[in-house]
Formats: sequence, C-alpha cells, structure tokens
Amino acid sequence: MLSSLRAREPLVAIAAALLLCAGFPKLGAAWLVPVGTAALFWALYTTSWKRAFFLGWLAGTVFFCINYAWWTYTIGHAVGPFWAGAAVFVCSAYDALAWGASAALYAVAQRRAQSFLAPLAGAAGFAVLEFVRSIGPVGIPFAQLGYTQADTPLRIFAAYGGTYGVTFVLCAIGAYAAYAVRRRSVRPFAAAVAAIAVVWAVCWLAWPARRIAPPTIAVAAIQGNIVQTLKWQPGSLALAVHRYIAMTRSIARTHPRLVVWPETVIAIRGNGLDLDPALESAFASLSKQLGTTLVVGSIDQHDDNFYNALFFYTGGTRTAVYDKRQLVPFAEDFPASQFLSWLPYVGTLNGGFAAGSVDGVYPTATGLLAAPLICWESAFADRVHAQVANGAQLLIVSTDDAWFGTTSGPYQHAQISQLRAVENGMWVVRAAATGVSGIIAPDGHWTQRAPMDVQTAVTGAIGPPSGSFFARVGPAPVIGAFALLYLALVARKRRPPESPP
Repeated sequence: MLSSLRAREPLVAIAAALLLCAGFPKLGAAWLVPVGTAALFWALYTTSWKRAFFLGWLAGTVFFCINYAWWTYTIGHAVGPFWAGAAVFVCSAYDALAWGASAALYAVAQRRAQSFLAPLAGAAGFAVLEFVRSIGPVGIPFAQLGYTQADTPLRIFAAYGGTYGVTFVLCAIGAYAAYAVRRRSVRPFAAAVAAIAVVWAVCWLAWPARRIAPPTIAVAAIQGNIVQTLKWQPGSLALAVHRYIAMTRSIARTHPRLVVWPETVIAIRGNGLDLDPALESAFASLSKQLGTTLVVGSIDQHDDNFYNALFFYTGGTRTAVYDKRQLVPFAEDFPASQFLSWLPYVGTLNGGFAAGSVDGVYPTATGLLAAPLICWESAFADRVHAQVANGAQLLIVSTDDAWFGTTSGPYQHAQISQLRAVENGMWVVRAAATGVSGIIAPDGHWTQRAPMDVQTAVTGAIGPPSGSFFARVGPAPVIGAFALLYLALVARKRRPPESPP
C-alpha cells in the first residue's frame, strides 16, 4: 500500500497544480483553490524533505508554466515561439524552487512539530516563500494564491496580512483537509475551519473598509484602446494625442478632479517629453481647462537615460514627474546584460530603460496624495507599501496590458489591483491602454469597470482612504510573524515519523 501511495503522489501533485491554476482568470474558480492546496499537502504527507522538495517543485513548475503562458503572446512575436516557450519554462522552474522549499519545510514540520500543528507550520512556510519569490529586481509577484480570492469573503484577510495572509489561510484550509483525509478523521479539519471562521468574523467586524463614507470626488480613467501593433508605428503619436485629449474633454461635464491616462500612451521613444514644448503646453492647458490633475504616461529623459514615466499636470503647470522604479526584467531592462550578452536576443529583450529612485507621493486636485504605480510595480506589495508609508492616500495604476492581448494576463493584473486596494484600505484609479480600466473601492470591489478592447472613459467617484492594519505595518512584520510561527512550531525535539495510513 505504501508503494501505491508513493506512486500516486506525483500525479496528485500535478493535479493540485491544475486545480490551483483554475482559481485564476480566465476560469476564475476561486473555490477550487482550497481543494488544490488540499491535494498538494496530501501528496506531501509524511515524505522525506528531499522527496517533498521534488514534489513541490514539480507541482510548482506545472502551475507556473500554465499561469505564465500569457507571456508568450508578446515574447513570441519578439523572439519566436521556441524561445518564448523556453523563457516561460525557465522562469517557471525557477519560481517553482520556492514551492519546493515550502514543501521541504512542511516535511520538516511533520517530523518536529506537534502532529496537529504541522499543517499550520506548512501554511506559514508557504506564505513566507511566496513572499521571497515575489520581491527584488528579478522577483515575479504574479500567481500568488491569495490573488484568486479578490472577489470572495477571504479577501478580508488581506487587510491584516496582505495577500500573503490570504495565501496562508488557503494553505491552512488545504493542509488540514489533507491531514484529516490521511488520518481518516474529520475532526481536525472541522476544528481548523471553525477557528478560521471565528478569526474571519473578528476581522470583518474590525474591517475599516466596511464603513467608508460615500465617495464624492469625481475621477476618470481613459482607455483609448490603441493596440501594440499600432502604438509604436509612425503617425501613431498624433492619433494618441488627438484621441486622448478628445476623450478627456468629452468628460468635462463630470468635473473630474483627477484624470489618468495609461502607461506610455504618449509614445515618444527616442526624444523624451521634455523636448516637446507643444505637447507640454497642450497637456498643461487641458489640466487647467478641466480644473483637474492630468496624469500622462510617456517617456522621461534625463542624465543620458530614458525612464518609463508619469507626468502630472495640475492647474496649467507640470507639477511632477514620476520615474518607474521596478522595471520588468528581460523586457525594460536585462539584468547583468554585460555578462550575458552572448545569449540570443539579449539586445531585443533589453528595453533600455533606467530605474527611478524615488518612492514618489504627489499632491493632486482631489486633495489626496497619490502614489503612482506603473504596470508591473502594482504587483509588488512592498513597493506599494513604501509609498503608503510616505503618506499616500490614493493609488494610481497606469498600465499598458495591451502587450498581452486578451489572454489571462490583463485579467490577472487587474485582479492584483483589487488586492492592493484591500491591503491598504485605499481607492485605486486604474487606467489601462486596452483594459481593464476602472475604479476600485477600499474593500476590493470595482465601482466602475470597463471591458477589454473598447474605447471608453471610465468616470466615477472616490473618497479618502479607510486605512488598514496592513497599511500601518507593511509586509515585513507580517512575513516575520509567519517565519516566527513556523520556527516556534518546529522548535522541539524530533518526534518519530508517522506511517501513512
């Protein structure tokens, strides 16, 4: 029987990866995620740490290959399908190391922690490693399990523990379900679910986003729907300028105090917005005419470098320029390209941008200080919190998800913005070139949302932030608490391993 169980474990690990993938857009079956975590922890039950590492890595590689498949939409056009597929596999196998390490930590916990507490340690270890794989210059913060719960009641936990807190809860549910199945007793699972339900009720009662004032500050996000095949072509600049100015003027009757355009919508690659006084004058005049803060995505140039940037105009004057800090590796910048120049397509993949150095927070005509986030940056909870710690009261997400067509990518990215809203108890105004654009309330629900591939101006209202526990403390103390929880649970003499039933 033992050999039969061992033979099934890799298949169950792969099945777990498939179930977990189903929780993400476009399928969006969020309820399957706890089922997937249960299958994963079932496969890891009473294995050695080495075998657990392999099973975790195997499941993670399958999981990330599926979740990152949307990358090939653009990479394939640049370097061909073979290299695009290779890039996805390499990045997936790399990210899966975190799953392997999480599985190994769970195997250690099963041998050192109290039997009933080992699943809790496994969930804590998974949350810590999810954080580790999602930070730094080559971190990939997509496909975090917590994102799948953006539209479920479990998102409340993000206001206290961030997306990692939601991941912890999902893994705890699954680990205790697997423990109950292996032990042939429903009592451990029932006790764990009851405890989570009590904690959820307490969190819900204390959740500031439950009691926000009605929004009264008019804002807008402009979705011009100019696709990538057109955006960088000769003559497209005039089209973008005309379309976005006309669409912005068309909403003057709503008296918006903030208007956000998408990332690099004014594509002046090669000379920089600073060198075009006519455009500067047009955007400044538009902000004065509407009595608004106009946020324009374009290219900044200084110190002999180019920057993916957002330009702020208020009352007829350019008031600020924000340069993107977190660049997309191997797209906007190629890490260590001087040492890897021998690789194919290094020049093609290096966008040649420099990284900004300021966690900018800027005043707007809304009366709120805004934290600008350009595309990829919105997926980094630590980067966002750095701006929140600097006094941000509103999140602006300006992005060009047209790079990925109508794949799951733009939908995953939009879902991430919902969790940023919940984590920080803040309104989010999101402008995407082809979608998804809209306005997100501090409780994570869309008050206004535009569909993909339509030309539209999203108008609505926002208000002051509700705040949250996570906004006050940030991700580092939360992850530190999970790490300490794991260490506390395993800090005891080793106990004899259990035999599988």
